[in-house]
Amino acid sequence: MDIGVVLQCTPPAARVVDLARKAETYGFKYVWTFDSHILWEEPYVIYSKILNETRNITIGPMVTNPATRDITVTASVFATLNEMYGNRTVIGIGRGDSAVRVANGKPVTVAELRQSVIDLKGLVNGESVNYNGNDIRLPWAAESRSPVWVAAYGPKMLALTGEIGDGFILQLADPAITEWTIKAVKDAARAAGRNPEDVKICVAAPAYVTEDVAHARDQLRWFGGMVGNHVADIVDRYGESGGGVPQALTDYIKNRKGYDYNEHGQAGNSHTDFVPDEIIDRFCIIGPPDEQIRRLQELKDLGVDQFALYLQHDDKDHTLAEYGEKVIPAVSEKLRAKD
Repeated sequence: MDIGVVLQCTPPAARVVDLARKAETYGFKYVWTFDSHILWEEPYVIYSKILNETRNITIGPMVTNPATRDITVTASVFATLNEMYGNRTVIGIGRGDSAVRVANGKPVTVAELRQSVIDLKGLVNGESVNYNGNDIRLPWAAESRSPVWVAAYGPKMLALTGEIGDGFILQLADPAITEWTIKAVKDAARAAGRNPEDVKICVAAPAYVTEDVAHARDQLRWFGGMVGNHVADIVDRYGESGGGVPQALTDYIKNRKGYDYNEHGQAGNSHTDFVPDEIIDRFCIIGPPDEQIRRLQELKDLGVDQFALYLQHDDKDHTLAEYGEKVIPAVSEKLRAKD
C-alpha cells in the first residue's frame, strides 16, 4: 500500500512546500492538495515548487473540477509539469465542491464530468480529442503521462469511475462503506470490459497519531462536515434511501443545518456539531501507531492501493514523523536482500 498526504494551500506557500518535502523524506509516495483557489492559494503554482524541491513524490489535486477550470488548461498545466519534472503528476477530479460553491456556482452534471474525464485523459496523455467540434491535441506533450482519478460517493459516480477512471478516490476510511464502493467501482469496470484491477483505489481521510482520542475528535470533526456536503447531494438526488447507498453514509446528516465554506476543512468548524463521535472514529484514523497500522491493514485487505491522510489538524509534523518512522515501514512491501 502506498501512503500519501493531503495538504491545504494555506499561506505561506513555503510551509506547504516544506510539508511536502518532509513527506518525501519520510517515505510518502504522493502529495495531494485541496483545489479551492479562492479559499486558499493557487495550488498549481505551488506544485512546480514542490516538484522542483523533491525527486520522487507524485503530486496532484484532491480534487479539481471542470466547472472552475477548463480542462484544456488543466491538461496543459499537468503536461507542462510532466515535461519539466518527468511524469510525476496525478489528477484527481470530481463534480466540484468548495471551489464552485464559494463562487455561487453549481457542480457539473455526471454526464458533463464523464466527458471532461475522457477529454482530460486524452489531452494530458498526448492524444487527440474532439473538443467543442474540433479535433485538438497538445502537440508538444507526446511523452506526458498523468493518470486521472475520480472522486465519488453515489451510484452514478461510482459507475462512471469504474467505466473510465484510472483510479477511484473515496474520501473516508469507514471499512463497510469502503467495501461497498470498491465493489461498485470494480463491477462497473468489469461490465465495461475493463480489467477491474486497472482501477487503482485511494482512500483519503484524516489521520491523527495520538493517545488523546477526545482531542483528536475535536480536531477532525470538520471532516464529517465536509463529507456531509457530498452526502447531502446524494440524499437530494435519491432520497434518504440513497439509491442503495449504505445507511451508514446517509443517516448521520439528518441534523445537518447547512455549511459555511469560510470554515471549510478547518478544525473547530462551527457548522459540524451534527457530526457524532462515532462518525469521526469510523471516517478517520485516530490512535497510536499500532492502531494506525491495524486500520491501514484492514483497508489494504479490502483492496485499497493507497491511503492518503488529510493533515488538517494541530499536530502535522508529529503525525508525518510517526507515519514515516513507524507506520509506513509496517505497511510497506518488504523485500529480502538474500533468498
